[in-house]
Amino acid sequence: MKTKSLGFIGGGRITRIFLQAIKNNKTEYNSIVVFDTDSVVLLKLKDLYPGIIVAGSAGEAAKQDLVFIALHPPVIIETLKLVKDQFRSNTVLISLAPKISIAKMAFLLPHVTNIVRLIPNATSIVNEGYNPVCFSDSMSDWSKQTLMRIFRRMGRTFEVEEPKLESYAVMSAMLPTYFWFQWQELIKIGTQIGLSEEESMNSVRDTMLAAIRTYFYSGLLPDEVIDLIPVKPIGENETQIKAIYQDKLIPLFEKIKP
Repeated sequence: MKTKSLGFIGGGRITRIFLQAIKNNKTEYNSIVVFDTDSVVLLKLKDLYPGIIVAGSAGEAAKQDLVFIALHPPVIIETLKLVKDQFRSNTVLISLAPKISIAKMAFLLPHVTNIVRLIPNATSIVNEGYNPVCFSDSMSDWSKQTLMRIFRRMGRTFEVEEPKLESYAVMSAMLPTYFWFQWQELIKIGTQIGLSEEESMNSVRDTMLAAIRTYFYSGLLPDEVIDLIPVKPIGENETQIKAIYQDKLIPLFEKIKP
C-alpha cells in the first residue's frame, strides 16, 4: 500500500492536530485534501497549512487514498451515505470517532474493505499521542503494518480490540481535559503568591512530571506514594472530587458505547 494522498472529511480540532503532526515530522504526501461545511474553518486551516487543498465537497476528500472521517458520531452515518459512491474499493477509510462501529460502516460501504477506527489524542499535536487503533478483519497484515508506520508518526499507536476503543476515548482521548484547567489555575495561584509566571509554570510542570514518575515508577504502592506528603490542603475535598469523576465519566462511557 503506497499512500499518495490524504483526505479529511471534517476540518475541526482533530484535523488540525493531525496536520500539525504531519508538519512537525515534515512528512510529504502528493496531496492533502480537506473538506468542512464551515468555510471559515477551512480558511483558518489554509492559513495555518498553506499546502493543503481545500475541497468544495466531501466527495472530493473521499476520493483520496487514505480518508479520515473527522466528524462527530451523530453525523457520520449521514455523511457516509452522501459520499459512499466516491470511495474506491482500495480506499482506506479511517474513522476518528467513538460509537460508530466498523460493522456499521462496512454495511453502508460494502465495496470498501479497508476500514480502520482510531481514537486520537490531542497530544498528537506534539507527536506524543496515545492512540489505540483497530482494523477490519479483511485488512492484510502488510496493510496494517504500513498504516501503523504512518500513525506512529503522531505518537504511540497500538492495536486493540474494537470494544475497548470507547474505554480509551474516556481514559486517553479526553483524559487531558480532566487536568489541564487545574494546571492553569495552579500556575495562576503561583503568580498570586509571589512567583513570576515563568517560575510558577516551571514549578507546576516539573513537579507534575516528577509526580507522575513517582506514582508509576517508584515501586511504591499507591497509598504509600500518597502518604509521602503529610500535608494535604485539599484532602477534605477528595471524596467530592472522586464522586465527580464517577458521576461524569461512567455515564459518558455508557453514552458513547456503540
